Amino acid sequence: MVITFAASNYTHMENFDWVRDLCASLPMVTEEFPFDAETLVFKVSGKMFCLGDVGSFESIGLKCDPAYALELREQYPQITTGPYLDKKHWNYVYFDGMSMELIKSLILHSYDLVVQKLPKKIQSEIQQLRA
Repeated sequence: MVITFAASNYTHMENFDWVRDLCASLPMVTEEFPFDAETLVFKVSGKMFCLGDVGSFESIGLKCDPAYALELREQYPQITTGPYLDKKHWNYVYFDGMSMELIKSLILHSYDLVVQKLPKKIQSEIQQLRA
């Protein structure tokens, strides 16, 4: 059974809690408000991989492999480019109508992309914590 996000099923607060719990379960993740009091940013070892507006929390920004980002945008109307983020490497993912499994996989993809760019020592520490 595929569970999807929908306004009738999940409130914005439940979306927020779900994303926050998932991100917090990953090694070396911190939460910050580096831009303003509304934009919550999740970072791994100081590098951003997920962000969202805590007031509405209708979507999240996620880092993405450029070719995969284009593929996702063509396949899902809920996945777009957006303001403020590099359109080549970042997508905005709107929750409404998206499966929780897909969003989880996109969050993990974003996290893994950032981890791959970290120094080898930190990558090794993260691998040990994930085991």
